[in-house]
Amino acid sequence: MANTRSPEEKNKRLLKWAVIIVVGMFGFAYALVPMYNVLCKAVGLNGKGYTRVDVQAVTRVDASRMLKVQFLTTINSDLPWDFKALNKEVEVHPGKVTKVHFYVKNNANHAMTVQAIPSVSPGIASKHLHKTECFCFTQQTLKAGESMDMPMIFHFDRELPQDIKTITLSYTLFDTHIHPVENNLEIRS
Repeated sequence: MANTRSPEEKNKRLLKWAVIIVVGMFGFAYALVPMYNVLCKAVGLNGKGYTRVDVQAVTRVDASRMLKVQFLTTINSDLPWDFKALNKEVEVHPGKVTKVHFYVKNNANHAMTVQAIPSVSPGIASKHLHKTECFCFTQQTLKAGESMDMPMIFHFDRELPQDIKTITLSYTLFDTHIHPVENNLEIRS
């Protein structure tokens, strides 16, 4: 059977499929951050899943051990924000509840919403990290020029392997919204 479609019909069909593919890619990219959060919570990766414990239940501190906890901050892509750990490093005993602070400022000329994605190194330490308060639990919305102090309260349980002496907690700030750019869509994640 011969193809009886005109070039205009073929172009319209091709355009229709191109739009479907672009919309599908957009939807997939937009869903990546929530899917990542669900996956990490399900398997306990990157400091998620084993969080929000009752601070009162933590009564035993291992004073014989000292851990060095380092804090790193990163801003994804062209995000016009300042983001830093006010405590670059702390020393803690396993079991001791510790509070640290992070600073964030929106330098854009409009309100923006961001999400901090955590990472723990070495990875095995994430199973022993317990956060009772963290800015990474929720999205943060700041108006243009607004800044905020963001506390984090955490502890490592006593079962943390003895050979772990230094732990790095990294947070990467992602823009959670899509921004139009000259009639095209640019995905900022």
